[in-house]
Amino acid sequence: MIRMLILLTFLSTITMAESCNSQNKEQPHNDRKAAVAGQFYAGDPATLNKDLKKLFDQALSREVSDLLALISPHAGYVFSGEVAATAFNQVDENKEYEVIFVIGSSHSSYFDAASVYCEGNFITPLGTVEVDTALANKLIKENPVFKNYKDAHWFEHSLEVQLPFLQYKMKKPFRIVPIVIGTNDAGTCEKIARVLSPYFNNKNLFIISTDFSHYPRYKDAVMVDKLTTEAIESNSSKKLLEVLKSNEKLNIPNLATSLCGWSSVLTLLYITENIKGVSISKLQYKNSGDIQPYGDSSRVVGYNAMTIAGKIENRGDFSLTITDQKYLIDIARKTLNEYIQNGKTPDIDASGFSATIKQNCGAFVTLHKNGKLRGCIGQFTAKKPLYLIVQDMTKAASTEDYRFNKVTANELKSIDLEISVLSPLKLIKSIDEIEIGRHGIYIIKNGKAGTFLPQVATETGWTKEEFLGHCAQDKAGLGWAGWKDAEIYIYTAIVFGEKDIK
Repeated sequence: MIRMLILLTFLSTITMAESCNSQNKEQPHNDRKAAVAGQFYAGDPATLNKDLKKLFDQALSREVSDLLALISPHAGYVFSGEVAATAFNQVDENKEYEVIFVIGSSHSSYFDAASVYCEGNFITPLGTVEVDTALANKLIKENPVFKNYKDAHWFEHSLEVQLPFLQYKMKKPFRIVPIVIGTNDAGTCEKIARVLSPYFNNKNLFIISTDFSHYPRYKDAVMVDKLTTEAIESNSSKKLLEVLKSNEKLNIPNLATSLCGWSSVLTLLYITENIKGVSISKLQYKNSGDIQPYGDSSRVVGYNAMTIAGKIENRGDFSLTITDQKYLIDIARKTLNEYIQNGKTPDIDASGFSATIKQNCGAFVTLHKNGKLRGCIGQFTAKKPLYLIVQDMTKAASTEDYRFNKVTANELKSIDLEISVLSPLKLIKSIDEIEIGRHGIYIIKNGKAGTFLPQVATETGWTKEEFLGHCAQDKAGLGWAGWKDAEIYIYTAIVFGEKDIK
């Protein structure tokens, strides 16, 4: 994303009309004061209300139900306001959301995390927007990938410009969790998504703030924005990353970035791509060259209104915090080293553990050596707390997997650990219920059984039929078509490894 970083320098020289800048340098204390009122949008409440009414009157009407998230631009209202109003027109103004997550990518600083504003509310000319400080602090306390970097919020406009649209539109009280993503690392975005995933349901709303192409000619913007939009609509994080890289290789003159909020959109796709029934749609596209008499067709910024919709309120996913995951990885590593080197099982001090990892829960532990499988054993159900199951399965995977010799002390430094924490098994009536990448499968017939964890299908690139066939043949010994008259169970897994927990 090297060319995207050009944007951080470039923006300091661009005016409000089509850029990302912040002029107010007076830092507030608790409540986050408006930083770009009077620049990106009117600073006077009466004028701002009048401007918003006009923008909503011009915008496209509501077309989407079961709204989960929207993608909205964040330029000056004179340029992107109509497109943003189209996005916000999709919101049910009478719905009482539990919380609204407003997520944007930092335009001014880099930090390998997400910053949550947790010390006060947001202030705009239309009044106070309440921050769910309890949830904000919970995210920070339980997950190292979330930080309290106040400086990331003081002058960041990408979240602020979304708020007057919410204030104008919503008829019911609402609270927000404001998140600024400061990383350029896709792996960190995936960690952020893992934490936010349990909150992604029909009770909450996610607002993703981003503009599209920055500074190419009009016709080039239309072309590259179409490619980026189609990648987002594919609901594939991999596709989006591929398209962003290929856009850079097009060598389009003056193209600083094709998606300034790419890390925020990528985080969203890491959440949505394995959820069945989610659809992503483009509603309206314009760029600054369309806005006359202000737009300059030789140098434009692209804007899109997009929606993510579907009914997923009752996903029932099991959730672990990053702190929980770190504890479990630490247990597995200490157990592996001590058991292989000395034949002893280390004691565990569980006094600081959460109630979650003290629950009885099934899990698998997988060992990889130089990227290749070195052992994997687990239990679907358990009569012990999760942290003890992880310890037991670590010992078993290293010494009892019949496919491999026992792990030796000389191998320890080259072995990576991965843990898969499992949800309860669910018997399915149709393989249509299986979601590749989200569900593991357990096949059983006549006392013969086999399983594949969810990540097996994505790692191998198998189709659903291949996933079932290999499990029936290779794991259960039932033959390639043996799954067709067997009982099939599905389960979900929270998968994390040493490389993920830092």
